[in-house]
Amino acid sequence: MNKILFVLMLSASFSVYDSNKVNNLAIGDKPVLSDAKMDDVSGAKISLADVKQENGLLVLFSSNTCPFVLQWEDRYPELKAWADKNKVGMVVLNSNHTKRDSDDSFDAMKKHAKEKGYNFYYALDDQSAIANAFGGQTTPHAFLFNSKMELVYKGAIDDSYKSAKEVKQPYLKDAITSLSGGKKIAVAETKPVGCSIKRKID
Repeated sequence: MNKILFVLMLSASFSVYDSNKVNNLAIGDKPVLSDAKMDDVSGAKISLADVKQENGLLVLFSSNTCPFVLQWEDRYPELKAWADKNKVGMVVLNSNHTKRDSDDSFDAMKKHAKEKGYNFYYALDDQSAIANAFGGQTTPHAFLFNSKMELVYKGAIDDSYKSAKEVKQPYLKDAITSLSGGKKIAVAETKPVGCSIKRKID
């Protein structure tokens, strides 16, 4: 990794937002706005409730250009397959409202999804509504809910954004496996690592 990219990633890893205006879902909490319809890159309008499967739902906040996302997103299709295998729905949300006229426009989202071969929902979180309701901090930032739509895991995808080969703790995959098997999730919360969500806060 070159020094310029490292500095960009380091500077982007800190998320700052007004905690008085952004919710912070705790383990065991249920989401709000689960029926709110969002535009997906496929042309469909979907809600979190629509995407949920028998064992629950994975919501992953992401973006088009964050260096951390670009390092991690090759693992997104594998996450989708893992979620499908364990009967967990998966949706990826773009909440970068302040970049909606540039890198994270809806047209840019559609182009990015096509170029990367996304095989999952990639939806527009308009006005950063879902991110603010959840307390999503970074791209990426994962939120996993069980069949009762109770939050059971939130945080990082795994312990290595640099390479899948360097992963020693696949937090999210382990949580999904435990969830589908009816077992207690050993690590229910980890620190998210990524670029701050460029959210709208009224």
